[in-house]
Amino acid sequence: MFDLPAIQSALRDFGFDGWLLADFRSSNVLARRVLGIADDVHTSRRFFYFVPAEGAPRKLVHRIESGVLDHLPGEKNVYLKWQELEAGIAKLIGRDGQDGGSAAKTVAMEYSPRNANPYVARVDAGTVELVQSLGCEVQSSGDLIQRFEACWDDAQWQSHLDSAKVTCAAFDVAWQFIADGVARRGAVRETDVQQAIMEHFARHKIVTDHPPIVGVGPHSGDPHYAPQAGSDAEMREGDFVLVDLWGKLDRPGAVYSDYTRVAYIGREVPEEYQRIFRIVAAARDAGIDCVRQAMSAKQTLQGWQVDDAARRVIEEAGYGRYFVHRTGHSIGQETHGNGANMDNLETHDERRVLPRTCFSIEPGIYLDDFGVRSEINVFIDNDSQVHVTGEPQTEVTPILRDYEPRPGTPKRAKRPRKGIKTASRQAVKAARAVRPMRSTKPAKRQKSMSRKSSGPRTRSAKRQSGRRRS
Repeated sequence: MFDLPAIQSALRDFGFDGWLLADFRSSNVLARRVLGIADDVHTSRRFFYFVPAEGAPRKLVHRIESGVLDHLPGEKNVYLKWQELEAGIAKLIGRDGQDGGSAAKTVAMEYSPRNANPYVARVDAGTVELVQSLGCEVQSSGDLIQRFEACWDDAQWQSHLDSAKVTCAAFDVAWQFIADGVARRGAVRETDVQQAIMEHFARHKIVTDHPPIVGVGPHSGDPHYAPQAGSDAEMREGDFVLVDLWGKLDRPGAVYSDYTRVAYIGREVPEEYQRIFRIVAAARDAGIDCVRQAMSAKQTLQGWQVDDAARRVIEEAGYGRYFVHRTGHSIGQETHGNGANMDNLETHDERRVLPRTCFSIEPGIYLDDFGVRSEINVFIDNDSQVHVTGEPQTEVTPILRDYEPRPGTPKRAKRPRKGIKTASRQAVKAARAVRPMRSTKPAKRQKSMSRKSSGPRTRSAKRQSGRRRS
C-alpha cells in the first residue's frame, strides 16, 4: 500500500527534495510496485508521479490513460502532445517558473551513474537527460527502493522462518535419498535427487521459481549448473555433491529462504574436500562477522563492504581467481530481491544494508573437479539485531556415515548390471580405486595452467541454462 507520510519521511532522511517515479510500458517495475500498480494493469503511455519531501504529490498522465494514477493522492495533470509532456515534467518538479521558491534541486529516480548498478537503473537515459536539462540533479533512488520494496514486515519475517524449516529439511531428504539409492542400485542421478526435493516441497506447500541445483563432481564446480534429464550425471560412492535450493510458502507476500550445502558420498571425507570447505566456511563467517560488527556499532554498512570481508579470506588463501561471483544477493518475494547485494565484484553496490532486509552470504571456490559453496541467509531486524538462518554448515557431510539406508532398502546387488561384463566392471572399479584426485593446491594449479597459452579453462561452453546464481 502506498504510504505518503513514510515516503516523505524517507526523502527527508536521505536528503532528497523529491522522488520522480516514471514508467513506460512496465519498464520500471520498481516504480509500479511503490505506487501500488498491479502487474496485470496494462499501460502503453508514459506516466510520472512526483512526491516532494514536503507538500502534495503531483501526477502527469496521458489523455487516453488518464486514470492510471487515480488511486493515488495529488493533483492530476494531463498531456497529449510531446511538448505538453516536457512542460508537464517541468511543472511536476517546480521548474516551470510558476512555483516560486519550491523548485526541486535534487530528485531521486531509478537511475545509476554509469549503470554501475543495473538492478536499480530502470529509467532510460533520455528521460534522465530531460530532467537534468530542467536544472535538477538526478540521484539514485536505490536506498529508497529498498525502504519500500525490500524491507520485510513481521509476517514476511515469520514466513521466511517457516519456509526455512522446510528448505533446511530438504537437505536431509536429499542425503537420505542418495544413501538409499547408492545402497539399492549403486548410483542415483542428479535429476532424481532434484525430483525428490521438489516432491518434499510439494508435500509442505513450498513453491519455487526453479528446481534446485544438484551437481556432482565437476558439475558442482559450475555455479550455474542445472541438471537436465538425459544429460545429467550419476553419482556414486566416492563422489562429491553440491545442492542449492530455495523456496517460499505458497501464499501472497511470502518471501524466500535460500541455502547451499555440500556432501560426500562415503563415510570419511577426503582432506582435499574438507580443506577447500574450511576456506569457504571461513569466508562465509567473515561476511557474517562484518555485518554483526557494523550493526552492533550502529555504523553505516554498504553491500560492497560485506563482499570485501568474505572475498579477502579466499584471496589470502590463494583461491581468489576461483571465487567467480558476488558474495550474496538480496532476498524477497523473488529469490533475488530488490535490496542491496553483497557485491564488489560484478558491481560496486553502495546501497546500505538496512534494517528489516534479508540477503544471502554464499562464497564459493570452483575448481575443475569440484566446487564448494556455503550459503546462509541474514536478516537485520528493526533493532539492528542480526539473525542468521539456514544452520551454517561446519563440515562436508559424509552421507554414508550420517545417513544409513532406511529399513527395507535392499543392499546393492553383487552381480554386474545386465549387459556389462564382470571383468569390465572389475577393471573400472580398480581404475577408480587407484585414480589420484587432482590436487587443489593453488601453487600447483597455477604452475599447470602456466603451460597453457589459453589460460584457465572456462565453463561457458559446458554451462547449461538455469536460474541465475548469486
